[in-house]
Amino acid sequence: MPNIKPFCGLKPATHLQSKVVTRPLENYGSGEARLIASENSCSFLHLINPELDNPYLRGTRQELIFKKIAENFEGFLEHHYLEREKVPVIYVYQVVHDGLCQTGIWTLTHINDYLEGRIKKHESTVERREKLLADYLQQTGLDANPVLITYHPDPTINRLIKKYIALKPALDFVFADQTEHRIWAIDDPQDLAEMVRAFGAIPAVYIADGHHRAASMAKMGLQKQALNADKHTGTELYNYFTTVYMNTEEVKVLEFNRLIRDMGRLSKADFMKALAECFEVLPVTAAIKPACLHQIGMYFDGQWYLLQPKPEIYDSNNPVGVLDVSILQNFILAPILGIKDPRTDARINFEGGRTAVLELQEKVDNGLFAIAFTLFPTSVAQVIAVAEADGVMPPKSTWVEPKFLVGLLTNYFN
Repeated sequence: MPNIKPFCGLKPATHLQSKVVTRPLENYGSGEARLIASENSCSFLHLINPELDNPYLRGTRQELIFKKIAENFEGFLEHHYLEREKVPVIYVYQVVHDGLCQTGIWTLTHINDYLEGRIKKHESTVERREKLLADYLQQTGLDANPVLITYHPDPTINRLIKKYIALKPALDFVFADQTEHRIWAIDDPQDLAEMVRAFGAIPAVYIADGHHRAASMAKMGLQKQALNADKHTGTELYNYFTTVYMNTEEVKVLEFNRLIRDMGRLSKADFMKALAECFEVLPVTAAIKPACLHQIGMYFDGQWYLLQPKPEIYDSNNPVGVLDVSILQNFILAPILGIKDPRTDARINFEGGRTAVLELQEKVDNGLFAIAFTLFPTSVAQVIAVAEADGVMPPKSTWVEPKFLVGLLTNYFN
């Protein structure tokens, strides 16, 4: 279990690899994305949002935007910006960044594995975001940003990966952010069959990153099934979504720190008194990047503090309640600072683990925020424990590496 499938992926032409692929659109400011699109006719951004280089599309019907994407896609194929694999394959993908090398399997996975709970999740999704992405997928047929799934290491999969990374990669380039990307195509029929069997024998797999992409693809697939009810077989490409499987030794989870804009009506004395009810509050002389579970750093009013939750406030057997992000939310953010829903409250900002602790301190010193909280990263084992218990983590509990580029490998299913 899971049911994976080789596919004829679209990949950038060799001489255009660094020009076609892009970071996801939400990673750019609107001005930056528009500049990239205007200067680079083969950027995958033209297949995500054609409004970037055609202002006359703004304010028009959604159908016109999707029509323009279809025209752009035809141009990408005609000009050979993207080239299709001649036979279905499964890919080995490797990314090197920040001194870290991560390797996994890039393939297709059937939506039934997600819908029927064989792919376990740990986050809730937002219906509005699901629908927006599902509409894009249904209208364009372009699945270019994979879901990251983790699993316990398997010797057969490891052996096949080792075999192929010893060969010359089919794709090998350095992106603008200095990340290195390599792809090998597994095309030997025996190796493909062995890989499919190996994944089918794995007892459980877990979404590490990409809950909304998985949910949107499943939603779109069900819509396609309904539209094609008279001829639907379950093997059509719209029943599958692109996935990268990396075992638990390859996936890296970083922390998500918190910045709070203001104290509300609380005085410093009242705030510190409330903290002391549930935490040991220890002033320290240096910035805190927590070194272990149940250490929370706090920078407030020019001083760093180490907050250690008192053991009686949380249940060690509750996989969600024991998380430091839960302890912070349940015993500080909600009851003391009044931040009940961190998804919607404008008083809280989230900073992924790539942001240095001293940068958080600077934002407080500059008056942009009142408090910074630093956390120890949630572990992969904790992510799996929450998923196994059908639990839901608080928002922004994990910053998972790697983050994928868009357009590196694309499944076109229309």
